Amino acid sequence: MEKFQNAAVVWFVLGFVFFILEFLLPGFILFFFAVGAWVVAIASLVFDISLNTQLLLFVITSVLSIIALRKWVKNIMMGRKSNSEIEDEILGRTGKAETYIGPGNDGRIEFKGTSWTARSNESIQPGEIVSIVGNESILLIVKPLKNSA
Repeated sequence: MEKFQNAAVVWFVLGFVFFILEFLLPGFILFFFAVGAWVVAIASLVFDISLNTQLLLFVITSVLSIIALRKWVKNIMMGRKSNSEIEDEILGRTGKAETYIGPGNDGRIEFKGTSWTARSNESIQPGEIVSIVGNESILLIVKPLKNSA
């Protein structure tokens, strides 16, 4: 019985690691692997199942939860903002360059207290104030503020 409790603990911890990594990595996929790991943890506590069965159950529950629930859970957790609402929140706003940004050299800017990847067709030095003129998903397109007026 202790062997199966150990397996349940391992699966629970693995699920927790996936859950924490979800906050660090974009994409909203790792959450469902956490769910799969937690399902296996519960199954390991209740049933005497082999490692192969545990792995199979993990893969099946993770994939099925991604297919069935990803869009629904993402809308709940992230809100239902349209692209135009998101653009209204960032376009025309200013940030501060944290690194050099230039043609062919993406850099980082500080915007709303968070570091964002940014791209520009103009040279921008660290510390320079920038205007956000567009975005490509989570990549911000910026221009030096002095040239954006």
